[in-house]
Amino acid sequence: MATPTSDKDRVLIFDTTLRDGEQCPGATMTHEEKLEVAELLDDMGVDIIEAGFPIASEGDFAAVHEIAKRSKNAVICGLSRAGAKDIDRCAEAIKPAKRKRIHTFISTSPVHMKWKLQMTPEQVLDLVVGQVTRARNHVEDVEWSAEDGTRTDHDFLCRCVEAAIKAGATTINIPDTVGYTTPDEYFAMFKMVQERVPNSDRARFSVHCHNDLGMAVANSLAGVRAGARQIEVTINGIGERAGNTALEEVVMAMSVRNDVLPYRTGIDATMLMRASKLVSAVTSFPVQYNKAIVGRNAFAHESGIHQDGMLKNNQTYEIMMPESVGVKQTSLVMGKHSGRHAFVHKLEELGYKLAANQLEDAFVRFKALADRKKHVYDEDIEALVDEEIATAQDRIKLVSLSVIAGTRGPQRATMKLDMDGKTMIEECEGNGPVDAVFNCVKAMVPHEAVLELYQVHAVTEGTDAQAEVSVRLSENGRSVTAKGADPDTLVASAKAYLGALNRLIIKRQRGVLETVVAERRVHSTEVG
Repeated sequence: MATPTSDKDRVLIFDTTLRDGEQCPGATMTHEEKLEVAELLDDMGVDIIEAGFPIASEGDFAAVHEIAKRSKNAVICGLSRAGAKDIDRCAEAIKPAKRKRIHTFISTSPVHMKWKLQMTPEQVLDLVVGQVTRARNHVEDVEWSAEDGTRTDHDFLCRCVEAAIKAGATTINIPDTVGYTTPDEYFAMFKMVQERVPNSDRARFSVHCHNDLGMAVANSLAGVRAGARQIEVTINGIGERAGNTALEEVVMAMSVRNDVLPYRTGIDATMLMRASKLVSAVTSFPVQYNKAIVGRNAFAHESGIHQDGMLKNNQTYEIMMPESVGVKQTSLVMGKHSGRHAFVHKLEELGYKLAANQLEDAFVRFKALADRKKHVYDEDIEALVDEEIATAQDRIKLVSLSVIAGTRGPQRATMKLDMDGKTMIEECEGNGPVDAVFNCVKAMVPHEAVLELYQVHAVTEGTDAQAEVSVRLSENGRSVTAKGADPDTLVASAKAYLGALNRLIIKRQRGVLETVVAERRVHSTEVG
């Protein structure tokens, strides 16, 4: 197997989970959650963290600014459009970082220039020079992106890239913004640009691919083979529409198939599972069971033939060791007699690292669950801890719930909530037990949110399996998703609904804050 040692084989990992990933509908993170994700990305060896879009909101600016303060090793990057205010705001947000980058972009494809920008190619070209020059006046490290690059005329693309480099761009990103291209096309495009642009050797080229046709990872690796040395990725591949290139997949592709992909990254692959679980928990976006590298079934074998092969030699059906991505193959059987030490060990095996108070709360809930179930599976513990992480900052929490249901209606629920330390009790009827439960919540926490999704599935097998409920609420154009897990489906439903409501409350507060700040700025400008 080839072992690359030259710097020319080093591929930088640019993680945009906190920016492009958070743009995924319903995946919004709180300020504290963003800081936690950023810290883990920094620890695992991500080269560049795109921390957000500073001008988008006061919340985004604050998160980028705080991440910039706390960063240890990674370059902290902020995104900006071509406008002067965008670029200046971005520069202000990343100012505290030891190493900083401004990432500025503009559309270059005919369809985007005509319908989105309503500009001529010459006007766009002038803006390319202007935006890169302004960014370069703030920082030395400037990345320029040709939005919708794969649908851009090649002659015009080359002119824009040449102009951006001449103006001071140090990284050139040619994204497949709409997930349109194929590996052969993407490879040929990068080769073409590097050969035709005379100053191409003065910049690093980057790939940024979306997964609309399921080829984001393949396209990204094709771009690397063509000479790009930066890959833009997200944890679990989250992102707009069908998502982005998955960090864990490109990293392990280079590791496992180093013979045909002789490149290296600085990522500590043993932290991949931990990162996957954290991002899944804070966004309430479940990881698909058969997801490559970090899916629940990635190292699971049920077929008798496969099990026989694995017992004889694990290489018969596994191309990488579970330990290499942070999954421990050895499993402890957990139950009501298990102690705290065994529970902590199990969490470490599953890739979790909890604070002391979170650990204590999770252990208490585990013991309560073990008393109710004969078998506590890994999936039960994962659901329990994911909920613990996701609800840590919640203002409204479920204290108790009792429901009367059956063929002799009406169905009735009695619920007790803790809201900011105050206890509230309500009893409501409904068209079914779930409706009664949700009516209780509405009575105590009045809102106009619309229930867009209510989904239930069993976490494990058996009649005592935990139910995992997903709820999506929408209010005034804001959409959030949350999960709840419990052996009682109605309790799980209440937890999920409250989780989504808590996220909506956070979004409301952000909206009010941003409006107030905007009004103050206008007033300040008028007074000045």
